[in-house]
Amino acid sequence: MPYVRIEMLEGRTEEQKAAIAKVVTQAMEDHAGAPPQSVFVVFEDVARENWAVGGTLISQRKPAAS
Repeated sequence: MPYVRIEMLEGRTEEQKAAIAKVVTQAMEDHAGAPPQSVFVVFEDVARENWAVGGTLISQRKPAAS
């Protein structure tokens, strides 16, 4: 019973999450021999103000110059 937890910044659509769940489940089936019905994929959406990189909250980072 594989349990895959995916933490990422909020903002992905339900369709994007469904596509991710599908390929993660397929990877677990292909590479770990897990039957698809036994694979649990859980998404944890994290607000930008709750995630920091290099000591700086993502919500406080300046946008990259284009």
